Formats: sequence, structure tokens, C-alpha cells
Amino acid sequence: MGDRETDRILVERVQAGDKQAFGLLVNKYQRKLTRLVGRMVRDPAEVEDIVQDSFIRAYRALAGFRNDSAFYTWLYRIGVNTAKNWLMTHGQRAKLTTTTDDDENPDYVEADLLQNNETPERLLMTKQIGDVVNTAVAGLPEDLRTAITLREIEGLSYEEIAEAMDCPIGTVRSRIFRARDAIAAKLKPLLDTAPDKRW
Repeated sequence: MGDRETDRILVERVQAGDKQAFGLLVNKYQRKLTRLVGRMVRDPAEVEDIVQDSFIRAYRALAGFRNDSAFYTWLYRIGVNTAKNWLMTHGQRAKLTTTTDDDENPDYVEADLLQNNETPERLLMTKQIGDVVNTAVAGLPEDLRTAITLREIEGLSYEEIAEAMDCPIGTVRSRIFRARDAIAAKLKPLLDTAPDKRW
């Protein structure tokens, strides 16, 4: 049984009045939602409140959820919108970080760190590239930043991003293209790439 099917069953149980089933959904998605919101909001204490508020909103709205979409894309949309509302209320701009913890990234392999094939020059270049990418992403308009974050960091498909951002898939493709283009323009001087290449 896949994740989507498991979620569908849990949602149906919640809709039938089983509060413990919602607790299972919270346990399953709390870390992911916290990471997503944490990339938008600077204050970790506020992130916790926004995530909690997102789950409360999801619980209240779950009676109307029809399982037409994946639960987690629906939940991500609620989380993104709740974070945006918080940022607008507090007059702040979203931030973006790309740090990952090894226990949050299933592809992370500690053995890779043990290989000593990194020269100081390569390490410096990697850090510079990371800094340029972070600065470029942080400077993007909110809609582009959210789209590229959901795609490149959260790994959502274009369809899932369209659902989470409540916009057509063509708009998602355009936003991601424009975000990548803006990031590539900032990286070009550092990488000295050909003019017709983005990466």
C-alpha cells in the first residue's frame, strides 16, 4: 500500500470521527511541514506555531477534503498559505535555507564525507556556489521562491506544486524556469558558463 493510499484511509478515518488517525497524519508530516515553513519564516518559535496552526486549519477543513488530491500536497498548500499570512501580518519577507540534517535526508551517506578527495579550492568553490545560490533564491519574488523550493528542496512534482500553490501547471513551469534562470544568471560569473547554458 502506497503513501497516498495510506493517507486516504487515515483521512477517511478522521472524517468518520477517529481523532487518533489525525495524530498519525501529524506524526507523519510534522517534520516535513516544519522544514517547509522553516524555509520561509526566520523565527524557529514562530515556525512551530505556524505548523501547529496549519495542522489545526487542516483538521477543521478535513471534513471537506475529497481525496481528489494527495493529502500532503493539500497540507503543504495550507502550510505555505499560513506562513504567507504570518509573513504579511508581521511585515516580513520569507527566507530560504538549503541546509539539511543527515537524519532528514534519506540520500545522505556519511561515507561520502569520509572520502578525502576535496581540495581546499574545491571546498571554497562549493561554499561560494552555495552562498550565491542561497542569496539568489532569497532575492526571488515569493511565488518563484516557493515554486523552486517545493521542486528542488521538497522534491514535489509539477502537478503537486500546482496543487500546493493553487495555480495552473503552466504557471508552475514558468515560475520554476524564471527562478532557475535568475539563479543561473547569478552563478554565471562564478562558473564562467557559456551564454546559452543555464547550469
